[in-house]
Amino acid sequence: MKYLLLFFFAFCMLSVNAQEINILLKEADNLEKQLKEPEALEKYKQVLLQNPTHLKSLVKLAELNVALGNRQADKNSKRLYYETALSFANRAFQADSNQADAAYAMSMVAGKMTDVESENKKIVAFVKDVKLYADKALSINPNHAKANYTLGKWHYEMANLSGIKKVAVKLFYGGLPEGNLDDAIRYMEKCKSLEPYFVSNYLDLAKAYKDNRRPAEAIEVLNRLVKLPTRTTDDIAYKAEGGKLLASMQ
Repeated sequence: MKYLLLFFFAFCMLSVNAQEINILLKEADNLEKQLKEPEALEKYKQVLLQNPTHLKSLVKLAELNVALGNRQADKNSKRLYYETALSFANRAFQADSNQADAAYAMSMVAGKMTDVESENKKIVAFVKDVKLYADKALSINPNHAKANYTLGKWHYEMANLSGIKKVAVKLFYGGLPEGNLDDAIRYMEKCKSLEPYFVSNYLDLAKAYKDNRRPAEAIEVLNRLVKLPTRTTDDIAYKAEGGKLLASMQ
């Protein structure tokens, strides 16, 4: 009887915990829809107090820290947000390395770290990680929209390396990796078919078409971009940039 009561008590506690997590997730989702990302971030942190390995929350915390870091003018502040994002991505991958979301988070944050890292060897390590983890995510789920975008952007950036990244990659990668615009377009087009409202994908896809001397396709993508709904604060800037690029091509 004693063990039965203990089992019943534990079951009740788990049910209450699950209900609290569901409420917090709903609140976080609503805050994101209201473009209140810092407040949403705090809700996801509260989920981790209930369940430290909650995968969705860890991935969301990585994404939100990257989003907030994108808007920082100061490089040190930007780096702090990105490093925080990396820690959450690492926790997600450690929690379940066989989940496409976890591998995508690692890839996505590694791409951002290349923008703030100053040590050449570390830059190249992050460049490698972008492709390594994006490939892993797509091996688990070939239809993971954001992993397709991340790998497409990697190909785009490898085809357009300049400055310190180009020097670093040449020195420490063992030659330039095979990135090309056709592959960038292929992966981003797949992302577009899977996630038709992902604004940043449209912007980078249009740039890839433009650089690949396919202006008609670039204009078509930009015309769709400027009409997309605004779902994140970053979408406002992406749509404004897309509008300027469209105006310059017409």
